[in-house]
Amino acid sequence: MIEPTKPPYELADFSEIPGTPCPCGVARRAFTEVEDFPGTVHVTEISTDAQTHYHKTLTETYFFLECEDDAQMQLNEEIIPVKPGMSIMIRPGTHHRAIGKMKVLILVLPKFDPEDEWLVESS
Repeated sequence: MIEPTKPPYELADFSEIPGTPCPCGVARRAFTEVEDFPGTVHVTEISTDAQTHYHKTLTETYFFLECEDDAQMQLNEEIIPVKPGMSIMIRPGTHHRAIGKMKVLILVLPKFDPEDEWLVESS
């Protein structure tokens, strides 16, 4: 039996992807079921009460689409200002959270795994 040919591309319309609550706010995750794509792409609306978390195996790359003037990212103990057009690659094991309301595009490699999302208890 001949296997049907895959299309040459995959299309994601984020307006049609349901939002999923996450430590950051609400994420819309694309390409989760595409076997031959090694990652996932998320559009995440960051809320003001984003929780510090980390991933043991995932690398996340944030691209800031929209954010308030005083938006920041906490990466371990460092807090850095961010603005639209900036990007941050976050390695596994890095404690991180967004500070302030923002909208980000996130490339996750390998594919996002909800079991690899570890909250950091605040002290």
